[in-house]
Amino acid sequence: MAGHSKWNNIKRKKGAVDAKRGQLFTKLSKEIQVSARMGGGDPDANPRLRLAVATARAASMPMDNITRAIKKGTGELEGGEIDELVYEGYGPGGVAFLLEVATDNTNRTLGEVRKIFDKAGGSFAKSGAVAFLFEKVGIIRFDPDRYDEDQVLEAALEAGADDVKTEDDQIVVQTAPQDFHRVQAAFERAGFEAQSSELAMLPSTFVSCDEELARTTLGLLEKLEEHDDVQHVWSNFDIPDEVLNRLPG
Repeated sequence: MAGHSKWNNIKRKKGAVDAKRGQLFTKLSKEIQVSARMGGGDPDANPRLRLAVATARAASMPMDNITRAIKKGTGELEGGEIDELVYEGYGPGGVAFLLEVATDNTNRTLGEVRKIFDKAGGSFAKSGAVAFLFEKVGIIRFDPDRYDEDQVLEAALEAGADDVKTEDDQIVVQTAPQDFHRVQAAFERAGFEAQSSELAMLPSTFVSCDEELARTTLGLLEKLEEHDDVQHVWSNFDIPDEVLNRLPG
């Protein structure tokens, strides 16, 4: 868990994955479309769509865009044919990458993402070669300035969460993937407002980076997350604090 939290902090500090506004809305729209197609257009009856809409609204995505994406997903409007794929690969130094992709053109996306890996000195991996290094979990984060850990812990126990920890500037609740939406809804009913919620892939092992490898890996990460079709990137790299502090802001 600590490694995952540190990776998110690295991303925030270095600004490597802050998508531009238009790119962010494109990614959010695709998630809404897929969620609506798979579970229907009613957020109250579709937990995945409810989370996607909440995430979009938190990012200040216009309601018209959200409604249009839902209608595309349900087939009321054209343009909702989005395929979800998982790509696996290795960066320099044996760093593992797991990508969740949403695309309307699988051949184009495959070629473009493969090119990003090749340019960075990495490579695509066969299905399953990387995935076994990660575990899917639900992650719900709370602001410790609003809630203390005991409050969150009590609510988490009642909701059936697996773990609660304070890490850096957040209180982090971890759940089994099948319990994620139920636990999230329980917190909402109890009046808690999360900073963020997601189904995440946590690495079980990490590759420690020296300064050169850190620069290369962060560059590859940035290129991958800038791609419009790449929804999420998970990796098992770790940058020690003394190396992180030497990298440019």
